[in-house]
Amino acid sequence: MSSFHSLDALHAACTTLPMADGEAVSRIQAREAVLTKPAGSLGRLEELVEWFGAWRPLQIDQVDLCIFAGNHGVLAQNVSSWPASVTTAMVDNFTQQGAAINQLAKIADARLHIVPIGELEPSADFTVHPALSPDAFLAAVSTGYDAVPDRCDLLALGEMGVGNTTAAAALAAALFGQDGSYWAGRGAGLDEAGLTRKARAIDRALALHGRAHSPLDLARIYGGWELAALMGATLAARHRRIPVLLDGFVVTAAVAPLALLDPTGLDHTRLAHQSQEQGHRQLAGFLGLDPLLDLQLRLGEGSGAALAIPLVRAALACHNDMASFSDFAIDNKSERIIKKRDD
Repeated sequence: MSSFHSLDALHAACTTLPMADGEAVSRIQAREAVLTKPAGSLGRLEELVEWFGAWRPLQIDQVDLCIFAGNHGVLAQNVSSWPASVTTAMVDNFTQQGAAINQLAKIADARLHIVPIGELEPSADFTVHPALSPDAFLAAVSTGYDAVPDRCDLLALGEMGVGNTTAAAALAAALFGQDGSYWAGRGAGLDEAGLTRKARAIDRALALHGRAHSPLDLARIYGGWELAALMGATLAARHRRIPVLLDGFVVTAAVAPLALLDPTGLDHTRLAHQSQEQGHRQLAGFLGLDPLLDLQLRLGEGSGAALAIPLVRAALACHNDMASFSDFAIDNKSERIIKKRDD
């Protein structure tokens, strides 16, 4: 168990980070320059190879997709179209292989891990109290930290929690400014009246707690169980040099404190997709994250992260297995490429 017993210990872990391997990136760039393609013609696939190779060898033996689930006391403010019981039902659905993410994980050849946090008891209503006590927050971060499997080469992250887009929007507002209407979105189908209630709940929380706290305290006050666990898993991956694919709005908000604690805190991550949830584009902009995909998804569950896994596999396959120009002779007159004879 890699528990964090104090916020000071967690802060130290967030600011003592292994750095990208610049020499590995230089070697990757040198090989890319001699592969049988015009320079830069594989676009962002080439950048993905450099990103991955900055953290570990260019081989994927095991991909893991972790979904953290939690419930939120802010549902008392009528900010969701669904009750908290849906979180439990969806966790059961994941376990029984019945959800979209189960099918996407199979296609991506990723091991799926479902991790309920806080026994699915709701966090406190953050319009009245901080979402989590210091001890509960540290326990949730530690659970996420320890959930990253051994021998993982690529980690994808997702979430499940009715009401968690409200928590994500409140945390984004506390970290980066603006009010509830700027960050609040429709989540899983809110109508206009529900959207107004959601924005007002965020504004009440901001008025109560304010923004003048450390990033970790803001995560504790406004986030919740699964958001804290997501941050812990992302931190563990950094300490173990595991590249991470982030899913949508909730995951992005959950890990944002790491970027404020250390400017390189998210260098080992890539944003898998642009969610349709209100605020995700702005949040990605604040963090300097450029999404790999834009498929108009708003499901959560790690669905966008799962869909980006094959992109990383494809990028590494091209880099590792393409021939170089030194393997071929170029006949300029006939514009033919002739494979060199072994003799």
